Amino acid sequence: QVQLVESGGGLVQPGGSLRLSCAASGSILSINAMGWYRQAPGKQRELVASIRSGGRGNYADSVKGRFTISRDNAKNTVYLQMKRLKPEDTAVYYCNVVPYYSGLWGQGTQVTVSS
Repeated sequence: QVQLVESGGGLVQPGGSLRLSCAASGSILSINAMGWYRQAPGKQRELVASIRSGGRGNYADSVKGRFTISRDNAKNTVYLQMKRLKPEDTAVYYCNVVPYYSGLWGQGTQVTVSS
């Protein structure tokens, strides 16, 4: 079974950038849609970006134009490039398939946007 490990989070100032990575322990070639989710304190987990194999990304309105999702099937990795970060982007970020499978949640990576 595929396992997912997120990395790349950290503390960044408003307007800054981060690149998150999601490494899969197995092949993601057979997985049609992968996504990045986030959960802020006191809020429900939400899908912010998704990408089908060989397809274009789809984005939540709150991140459209600032975030870019990509996947490298050869490296079994999914990325989330985040630019012009805002304090409201502060959350734990997770990757998973779309729709999500509960057994695939990893530990996530914390993104904190603060001056």
